[in-house]
Amino acid sequence: MKVLVPVKRVIDYNVKVRVKADGSGVDLANVKMSMNPFDEIAVEEAIRLKEKGVATEVVAVSIGVKQAQETLRTALAMGADRAILIEAAEDVTQDIEPLAVAKLLKAVVEEEQPGLVIAGKQAIDNDMNATGQMLAALLGWPQATFASELKIEGDHAVVTREVDGGLQTVKVKLPAIVTADLRLNEPRYASLPNIMKAKKKPLEVKTPADYGVDVSPRLTVVSTSEPPARKAGVKVADVAELVSKLKNEAGVL
Repeated sequence: MKVLVPVKRVIDYNVKVRVKADGSGVDLANVKMSMNPFDEIAVEEAIRLKEKGVATEVVAVSIGVKQAQETLRTALAMGADRAILIEAAEDVTQDIEPLAVAKLLKAVVEEEQPGLVIAGKQAIDNDMNATGQMLAALLGWPQATFASELKIEGDHAVVTREVDGGLQTVKVKLPAIVTADLRLNEPRYASLPNIMKAKKKPLEVKTPADYGVDVSPRLTVVSTSEPPARKAGVKVADVAELVSKLKNEAGVL
């Protein structure tokens, strides 16, 4: 079974994001970029399936700027077999919208014919949490989102997913779309030998035109601003004063 894993290039999660002075967007100058953490978890899960003999090939795909090749090389160094980059933008500040990404992934899926697609549940730059669901709808495939555990049983995937009330176990028929949550696994670090080997693994570069997909933005960002600074707290002498402040000042009681 072939497993397809979409990955996205985002600002590293350790970096403090700063907004441009004119409010036109996020400042990306000299900012460290890396693979979206949820996508990294998805890559790890696909590699584990291959190590168990369940998957025969792991294909990583990224949609964005040419610099996303670095992200794909990271996936290859972790253990993916080959990669596909769809260069859909020249400006690093342009974010390809989820619907366009889903349409491109649909075309890749139809070309590659994987038995399973494992994606991160959301990207940490826009937090849209929509691409996996849109892809499932376009393909007409079953979906299991927010997976914290994944097992393959014959031609079905058994997924434990995190919901508001606790954990829910669902069984979906393959091929299917699974989106990875934080507790699915802990991604491995790529070793130096594997990083060197990744440079020789195949990485195919394509464009949206190759798949007949229009990636023109449908949304317009009006402005970007940093969240307001948190106000300093106050100390209270006793419970009575605390209750009074919560009731009269905060208005939560």
